[in-house]
Amino acid sequence: MKIYEIREMKSDELIRRIEEEEKNIVDLRFAHQLKQLTNTAKLKTARRDISKMKTILKQRMAEEEKTAAEKIEGAEA
Repeated sequence: MKIYEIREMKSDELIRRIEEEEKNIVDLRFAHQLKQLTNTAKLKTARRDISKMKTILKQRMAEEEKTAAEKIEGAEA
């Protein structure tokens, strides 16, 4: 998944997608242990996709906290 695709998603959609990918990783690991997984690169790409999505979520949360703090400071002045 490309980073621009992730940035286009809404936060609640990202959270849902992260949960789906984490379940997918569990299934991939299980298949790998049973020697049924032929393309082991799927594990790596799934982990990377999850980390990209979590990074974007953290960035959004940090921006929201920053704007909330600025609004509070602006109201006090």
